Amino acid sequence: MPEVNITIGGRDFTVACQEGEERFLHAAAQMLDREASTLVDQLGRVPETRMLLMAGLMLADRTAALEDRAKAAEDSLARQERLIEEMRNAPAPEPRRVEVPVVPESVTQLLSEMAARAESAADLLEKKAG
Repeated sequence: MPEVNITIGGRDFTVACQEGEERFLHAAAQMLDREASTLVDQLGRVPETRMLLMAGLMLADRTAALEDRAKAAEDSLARQERLIEEMRNAPAPEPRRVEVPVVPESVTQLLSEMAARAESAADLLEKKAG
């Protein structure tokens, strides 16, 4: 069983851990050291047990807040997944009928007559000009 040397709040400790878990122990010790160092900076020298207790409580408080946020995120995700599932299972909407306005036949005829007159006028102008 490997032994790892760690420093927490300026104090050195030797801790045993399972083979391959050294990296995790160092990471955990660094987190605890940050909290303990904050305490030592604020309060000065603190008895070891008190420093470790307070640093552990500070980490526990931070962990509890993160767990609350994780729970809220999980709840939100579950609501969104339910909503998506409801939308997938909902029947397809009925096609909507769209009416397109039709130009009355009389307007179409009038426009055709006007176009023919304009073409005739253009032809006459060309003959007179040419």
